[in-house]
Amino acid sequence: MAANTLDTPWRQTHTGYWLAQASARFDARVLALMATNDSVPLALANLAARGHLTASHVHITRHLALAGSRLTDLAARAGISKQAMGKLVDQCEAWGLVQRQCDARDARACLVVFTPAGLSWLQAFKEAVTQAQTELQEAVGPEVATVMALGLEVYAA
Repeated sequence: MAANTLDTPWRQTHTGYWLAQASARFDARVLALMATNDSVPLALANLAARGHLTASHVHITRHLALAGSRLTDLAARAGISKQAMGKLVDQCEAWGLVQRQCDARDARACLVVFTPAGLSWLQAFKEAVTQAQTELQEAVGPEVATVMALGLEVYAA
């Protein structure tokens, strides 16, 4: 196969490329909305505004159970390694979003749980996602947004 046949626009025009672009835009918008939400603790809003809280940190927000989660379960739900999730949890713990607690069911394990500030962050996340979804719907139209959501749900299952 000639090298010049590989240098075509297909690399930036396939569905996976557009999914990644849309996901990055959506997550960036959610973080921007959270940075300006008055219910987000000021220190966390400042971290988000300065780009220190990223889409990677949103994995914890998306996947941490309200009752707490073991690190291995949290990593599996987020689709990342236990080591990578451990680093994210360390950062979020330092920022006051989460804390580690002993697991009452297994003394060898710890649970990662939201702090009160983390629960405020979670509420702001919900509001930001709702706003970003509304903006997406306005940008592409309600019918297209519905078809996108349904199609992605089926595809991801």
